[in-house]
Amino acid sequence: MSDQPSDQSNPAQHLALDFFLARQPILNREQDLIGYELLFRSAAFGPANVKDDVTATAAVIAHASELGLSNVIGNLQGFINVDAAVLMSDFIYFLPTDKVVLEILETVRVTPELVARVRELVKAGYVFALDDVVAESGEIEELLPLVKIIKIDVMEVDPSKLLKLSVHFKRAGKELLAEKVETLQQFNDCVTFGFDYFQGYYFAKPMVLQGKKLEASKVVIMHLLTLLVRNVDNGEIVRYIKRDVALSLTLLRLVNTPVYGFQKFIDSLGQALIVLGRRQLKRWLQILLFANTDKGKTHTLSPLMILAATRGKMLELVTAKIRPGRRKMSEMAFTVGIMSLVDALFGMSMESVLRQITVSTEIREALLRRTGFYGMALKLVECTEQREQDQEEMQRLLDELQLSADDFFEAEKYAFEWGNSISTNNVGQAAGVQMAPPPNGYIDDDDDD
Repeated sequence: MSDQPSDQSNPAQHLALDFFLARQPILNREQDLIGYELLFRSAAFGPANVKDDVTATAAVIAHASELGLSNVIGNLQGFINVDAAVLMSDFIYFLPTDKVVLEILETVRVTPELVARVRELVKAGYVFALDDVVAESGEIEELLPLVKIIKIDVMEVDPSKLLKLSVHFKRAGKELLAEKVETLQQFNDCVTFGFDYFQGYYFAKPMVLQGKKLEASKVVIMHLLTLLVRNVDNGEIVRYIKRDVALSLTLLRLVNTPVYGFQKFIDSLGQALIVLGRRQLKRWLQILLFANTDKGKTHTLSPLMILAATRGKMLELVTAKIRPGRRKMSEMAFTVGIMSLVDALFGMSMESVLRQITVSTEIREALLRRTGFYGMALKLVECTEQREQDQEEMQRLLDELQLSADDFFEAEKYAFEWGNSISTNNVGQAAGVQMAPPPNGYIDDDDDD
């Protein structure tokens, strides 16, 4: 069989961008981001499209060069669902062997032909995982020698049986990925049972502690963001920055890094603010808010931060498309996106966070109740993060916002690329990272300082 698909076998020539993309984070035992599961959903509805999940995946695989896989996953791994039809096709070779893990769906019937095909693809360099495993079976044992990762659905396995299942596959030399991990307790249990990777929103769900106060540095950052939204003069902003010595020193270090390329050392906060610009200062503060401050990981960016930053950029681009020329609206949309996870960041309810900081009524309503223009846009973006997408709800929101699926997909791709660029830069340089221009018809305010 040819190692490359022929032009005649390329169904991408007939592909319209009428699908949605979901990207769910996958973390390791240290809760560092190692990859994303990519899920493609047809934007069309009706009986003919009920089973289109894998069909859409196949079409996107064939169109991988246009999609720009590196824009979606950066330097990480992409986990992609495949069924028998996709496995047996030539266009699977559009996927680079070093960038993807192919997840064999639990619905795939294991035949001698399929086992032979998987063996052939393994020899070609592809890595395989078994998806949604909930028990041992004869079919799983047939494929076991050829797969590297076993994905276990922890929501469907009784905790008393989970340990036995994990021990069985560990003895077989397999790496274990726990999927649908929704609580910190589930994560801790799976760590104890020897799981290597984890998928689910446990890392973005707050443990609400009554009476908890924000860390002093976080309070300063949040109040600075409020001052910037209120458009107060630079003098007041500088006076507030001076209240936090660590923040002051970090700001001076930021403007004196090579990314800004100034000949003379910037030695005053007032000068630093002029050089950096207010919009870049706001972006830097929002990024810093989500930076991982654990010992040994200072200045690294957590998966929570990457998720928040990507949300913010997607909301900004969508708003700029729907409301062209309304820069303040796109800036507010970015703030809504990045603040939508502050409850997880601070480990307290959103209501408690908003009692300690001041935001506009529009932002408050979006964050607390997902209402208004920004609330609808936020709900749309959150839909794309779910493994089980509500396609009808997504289409309803697109219609309400008067945004086409194609336009949303373009914003999504660019936001993913932007989030990836932040994750590969340190916290300081992330504020000034340079990227390719956004899609036609979109406005990116990053370069307007």
